[in-house]
Amino acid sequence: MSHTIALVGGTGPEGRGLATRFALAGHTVILGSREATRGQESGAELAASLGDAGARVSGTDNETAVRDADLVVVVVPYTAHRPTLEGLRDALAGKIVIDAVVPVRFEKGPRPIEVEAGSATEEAAAILADSTVIGAFHNLPAEVLLDPSAQLVSDILVTGGNGEAKDTVMALANQIEGCRAVDAGPLRFSRFVEGLTTLIIGINGRYKAHGSIKITGIDGAH
Repeated sequence: MSHTIALVGGTGPEGRGLATRFALAGHTVILGSREATRGQESGAELAASLGDAGARVSGTDNETAVRDADLVVVVVPYTAHRPTLEGLRDALAGKIVIDAVVPVRFEKGPRPIEVEAGSATEEAAAILADSTVIGAFHNLPAEVLLDPSAQLVSDILVTGGNGEAKDTVMALANQIEGCRAVDAGPLRFSRFVEGLTTLIIGINGRYKAHGSIKITGIDGAH
């Protein structure tokens, strides 16, 4: 199934990287930004780099991007997480919202930020009472995502309580070449996924690598 996917805060490396892989998988992608002009410029730049797949990429402001999408991925820095979601609450009502935000700050390496709700994903679910929030796409390295010729070899840990929405997100994850969706449990396990991502960022920094994760001992894709 083909989706129209909005990336809130999608002009950063992670947003453009996910947009790259979604477009290559055949989906329509809209990069969102606080400013429409920045979104449009970033969308046009990415589209020009993707050949035929670029025809499926555009950019605009966050609210317009969300309005025109059936799936929404949130990739803003954690400092902008709450205000961004509160501002888009009405526009996101009734939609599946995939939170990929990691509560992390950088001070001599990555350091976790304590979240009162337990995780950014649980915080999003509390803010967006009229949306269905799923956690996914935290642990994919932006540098690899952005290079269409680079091979991804990664599992994508997916958390959530709504089975139908989780299946939709897992199907989307499985469409990214080289990736496999893994059901990581309910939303309350999102804190572990986000914390693991902070750990991976630190490991990659020390080894000057772009590693991700792979769960062994489970068969195939969900």
